[in-house]
Amino acid sequence: MSRAVLSIGSNLGDRLAHLRSVVDGLGDRVVAVSPVYSTAPWGGVEQDDYLNAIVLVDDPEFGAHDWLRFGQQLEQAAGRVREVRWGARTLDVDVVWCAEDGAVCHSDDPELTLPHPQAHNRAFVLIPWLDVEPDAELEVDGTARPVRDWLAELDAAERAGVLPTEFVLSAKGSVS
Repeated sequence: MSRAVLSIGSNLGDRLAHLRSVVDGLGDRVVAVSPVYSTAPWGGVEQDDYLNAIVLVDDPEFGAHDWLRFGQQLEQAAGRVREVRWGARTLDVDVVWCAEDGAVCHSDDPELTLPHPQAHNRAFVLIPWLDVEPDAELEVDGTARPVRDWLAELDAAERAGVLPTEFVLSAKGSVS
């Protein structure tokens, strides 16, 4: 059995529809979906703001690399083009954390590094993650700590830049 935390984001085209396509595509694998947040782009490339959310997923047939491949298929279906690192995108699906058979997955594979090596630096990942899993823990450099502790260490401006929206994705992909 595999459980994963997926960070989803979009800043091109119908951003909300792109996020909805992930929830719809994952179907019954979805355990929980965070509220949707608006965030400034990360990485220094000039572009529009993102809509971001976290999706908790579970599937007894999936491993960590299966989540990655499935996320990449969803990105391709949304017309994702990889031209500029940290550039604008129709859809981004990142595997942030994964556990298989109750054990946290660790990977230094360049294609899939787990836990995600920058998650602890990104309020747009941590804030929605806490919405759906308040007791979540994240390991960084061999040290596991509550996600809320990693978030508390971020600059106040980084945390303040994650703005709630009126959008809420349900497990059925509808918007409230």
